[in-house]
Amino acid sequence: MFRRRPARRGAASLSYINRERKFNINILYQVIQWIFLVFIAVFLGVALVFAFGIRTSVIGESMEPSLSNGQEVLINKIAYQFSSPRQGDVIVFRPNGNENTHLSVKRVVATPGDKVQIVQGKVVINGAVYKDDRAEDTPDPGVAASEIVLGADEYFVLGDNRRNSEDSRSANIGNISRGMIEGKAWYHLKSKNRPAGRVE
Repeated sequence: MFRRRPARRGAASLSYINRERKFNINILYQVIQWIFLVFIAVFLGVALVFAFGIRTSVIGESMEPSLSNGQEVLINKIAYQFSSPRQGDVIVFRPNGNENTHLSVKRVVATPGDKVQIVQGKVVINGAVYKDDRAEDTPDPGVAASEIVLGADEYFVLGDNRRNSEDSRSANIGNISRGMIEGKAWYHLKSKNRPAGRVE
């Protein structure tokens, strides 16, 4: 009768070593995969905070009734990386590009190439009254009493509360260049007078 030869001790040891090596490689692969997933999660978290989590507060009553004094808004810092500000957008910018000044929040009423003038309390863009105007009137035309032609990267901004707003009508602010814009005000946090919501 044929008898099976017992396995040699050396072969058994080699088989054990191979299994242990495969086991160690699997553990190493899982650790690397876990580290990679943690890195991706941290990167996405930082990117989201940078893109949407930066906030500023509204100073004064210039954006009433849309935004209140002291109300905090979140800034979308990537909104204008792939597109340009549009008429009606509420933007956040640094007046005169000064890094030491507080961020200002105003609404874009005219974009590059537009002709702007304030005539008898009405904002006129390219010869037509600004139809999406949230203010009843604009009593002080400021520098816009004469027609202004915006440059290739300039924007004309106004506060929604025209009676109490320092904006592009003021020589201190003037037209806003693209380089001054920090981003789009896209979400306002809860305040005493209103719940949280999108900036309209």
